[in-house]
Amino acid sequence: MLVFTTNYFPWLTIVVALPIFAGSLIFFFPHRGNKVIRWYTICICIIELLLTTYTFGYHFQLDEPLIQLTEDYKWIHFFDFSWRLGIDGISIGPVLLTGFITTLSTLAARPVTRESRLFHFLLLAMYSGQIGPFSSQDILLFFIMWELELIPVYLLVSMWGGKKRLYSATKFILYTAGSSTFLLMAILGICLAGSNEPTLNFETSAYQSYPVELEILFYIGFFIAFAVKSPIIPFHTWLPDTHGEAHYSTCMLLAGLLLKMGAYGLVRINMELLPRAHSIFSPCLLIVGTIQIIYAASTSPDQRNLKKRIAYSSVSHMGFIILGLGSISDTGINGSILQIISHGLIGAALFFLAGTSYDRIRFVYLDEMGGMAITIPKIFTTFSILSMASLALPGMSGFVAELIVFFGILTSKKYLLIPKILITFGMGIGIILTPIYSLSMLRQMFYGYKLSNAENSYFFDSGPRELFLSISILLPIISIGIYPDFVFSLSVDKVETLLSNFFIHSFCE
Repeated sequence: MLVFTTNYFPWLTIVVALPIFAGSLIFFFPHRGNKVIRWYTICICIIELLLTTYTFGYHFQLDEPLIQLTEDYKWIHFFDFSWRLGIDGISIGPVLLTGFITTLSTLAARPVTRESRLFHFLLLAMYSGQIGPFSSQDILLFFIMWELELIPVYLLVSMWGGKKRLYSATKFILYTAGSSTFLLMAILGICLAGSNEPTLNFETSAYQSYPVELEILFYIGFFIAFAVKSPIIPFHTWLPDTHGEAHYSTCMLLAGLLLKMGAYGLVRINMELLPRAHSIFSPCLLIVGTIQIIYAASTSPDQRNLKKRIAYSSVSHMGFIILGLGSISDTGINGSILQIISHGLIGAALFFLAGTSYDRIRFVYLDEMGGMAITIPKIFTTFSILSMASLALPGMSGFVAELIVFFGILTSKKYLLIPKILITFGMGIGIILTPIYSLSMLRQMFYGYKLSNAENSYFFDSGPRELFLSISILLPIISIGIYPDFVFSLSVDKVETLLSNFFIHSFCE
């Protein structure tokens, strides 16, 4: 039984629980067609977005920016397990991103004729499963929320995917469920191995002391789980297959939110709770991040499947987040958090446009496309703009995020000049490779004569719904690129506190 222990309305509990509970009501609807179910789902997503916006406003009404908006309900007294939720400067950005991208992906999904009730319920269940880890302040609750979104993703891919959907869904569940075993073992270890009383509270665990050997083992366990979800090479191979077969609304959620859960876990758990181990492994993060940027950027041009090419670009851009966290500098970590938001927007937008293109031409492979610029000029324009955002064009959010990560590595006090130069040189190679796969993708899709010279080559261009979605996601990308201080104002105070505690625990014990 839950015991109420706070003195204000439980906004965070409603934000986490509303989507899945409201989604379960879909099965009790009288059969009135798919339109009612779809609009009900969209309304729930809009209400949820308004609630997350309220939590954002409440957070900034607080006099002290480092104070969290928290809720704590005692759940299981036997081992101090609580329904403990909180929003701070690191988590508020991903929470807002979750509400925004989920609402747009629901609007983007065309009416589903097969098992419509289950499809929309799974979208809302995935909503709760993705917003839960960002707001959890209890380690075991974090694990439960982490696992909650696995089943919705598996069913969405296996039931509404492409020809190889069962293979892709099975590969996804094997990778993610297998990695969750390491996550659970690390959670149990970190709970029971502390010098004080066993605890599952994030805030209390941040001040626990562990032997260095144990801390390294816990770090490896958490890292494997987060590396699969991020994904970090060599644990990335599930991602292109899943993206290649999933419905594009599911791809928007995967690229925009699911990958960010792993990056968030690296900040919230690996860095905040295990500072000495993170300090030991940070050079490895720099090496892995650099290799990941170059490898994925060089592999992407070889992909014939449009969505797989975009998926490999996501793997490359996630490498910048790894580099920022490995720099152990306030500039680098803030750049990583900005990259989480930036890539969440850009990745979701590219998959949305890939889906709208497929709806018209019914082609998956790039070598079958060509000449689409003439037939669908509005989609061509928005696709081109967002591809430029992906290759870090100045004025877009991707440019600012990657530039800040650059500065974070160059200004890091942990590394000597030569290693920093080598890492930035490797990043530069990856940035040079990015326009190659982005521009070649545009060339293969929109230029040439294949479709423009074919019979019945006229296709419907972007309608009002698709233009609205494209503009809605493009505006924050440009806004962050022009004024990134808005995102930095969310995280800078919390990052400073995190780093100060980090150096105290890492070097003073």
